[in-house]
Amino acid sequence: MTKKQALKTALLNVDQEYIVKIRREIHEYPELQFDLPRTIGVVKRELDSIGIEYTEKFGISSVVGTINSEKSNFTIGIRADMDGLPLTEKTGLPFASKIEGRMHACGHDAHTAMLLGTAKALNSVKDSIDCRIKLIFQPYEEGVQGAKPMVEDGVMDDIDIILALHVENWLDSGCIGVCSGESLAASNPITVRFAGESAHATLPHSGKDALAMAVEAYVGIQMMLTREIDPFKRYVCSVSALNAGKTHNVIAESAEMKITVRTYEVELNDYIETRIKEICQHAAQNRKGTYSYEGGISAYPVINDPIISQAVLDAAAKIVGQEKIVPMKPKMSSEDFSHYLRKKPGVFFRLGTRNESKGCVTLPHNNDFLIDEDAFEYGSKTCVQFVFDNMYGINKPSIS
Repeated sequence: MTKKQALKTALLNVDQEYIVKIRREIHEYPELQFDLPRTIGVVKRELDSIGIEYTEKFGISSVVGTINSEKSNFTIGIRADMDGLPLTEKTGLPFASKIEGRMHACGHDAHTAMLLGTAKALNSVKDSIDCRIKLIFQPYEEGVQGAKPMVEDGVMDDIDIILALHVENWLDSGCIGVCSGESLAASNPITVRFAGESAHATLPHSGKDALAMAVEAYVGIQMMLTREIDPFKRYVCSVSALNAGKTHNVIAESAEMKITVRTYEVELNDYIETRIKEICQHAAQNRKGTYSYEGGISAYPVINDPIISQAVLDAAAKIVGQEKIVPMKPKMSSEDFSHYLRKKPGVFFRLGTRNESKGCVTLPHNNDFLIDEDAFEYGSKTCVQFVFDNMYGINKPSIS
């Protein structure tokens, strides 16, 4: 079989019905964070059925399959995330979540199913593929905690380039988008706790008001953001939660503030983080209280390699047509795919799943999130095409 014949066969073997079936099975039983026994069981069952070897040695609750393990000249990694979100589903789908308070509201069920569909198609012609493919099924992307331990355990050591796709309801169904270069921001989740002393509400002077500390800190943070940072810098710093006190007539002895910081520049993140610490320390001292701080970058900026970005677009155009290639702008959201990219170059690209006629318009992390399943085959086929185009390395002669 020639390479072109193998590619044609592999593309024909991308089984849309199979991908939808697997996606719906996973969708019905969403799991969270690192606690993914049922989802992992589905992945392992399917890899066993396809005949792909795999390991669970990287990080926590992951599965990594390998096609052509004996071929070490060039290795392409493809990553899919597996975890859901703590939301109660309200889509009314016949395959809606059967677990109260849990839902696949970000498309990770589809990502897992599409990677299995890609794996099945590539493995059917593996003897005609002159590279190794590593299939990375990752836990806990939603807390940006799943990729880091996998990378620390060496999952990227023998990978040369890596891809990941994400469904996107900003894009019409079947479109492909890539933001070359800076694509997603770094994430720094911060928790600040203030400690004071309770007192009767009619005797506020006899206590140490932790809520007052938090309010002073909140105002100080807003002043810092508007008066100390260049307004042309790209960043987001949001105080998203402030909890203190339990009843009407007791001065709060404790308060907790949750903050998210998103930046493209690590130096800017460091400045904001340092100033938040200083502001909170002063606010606590002003009320004769104390504070504690938890924070630090959990995901770095996603920087898509320009050359690989173009290679993805070239592959996608062969599948969906040039008219469905859509330029993407940078976002302030974050992705722990960045941990892979700190080791090797790669691309995080988008698959359009918006379809107004089917009601697939809601954005992720909502309890009525719907995606157009008809787009799934294009995600898998783009990955298949990319592997065949680049099996000898990026910017090397391909079969096409």
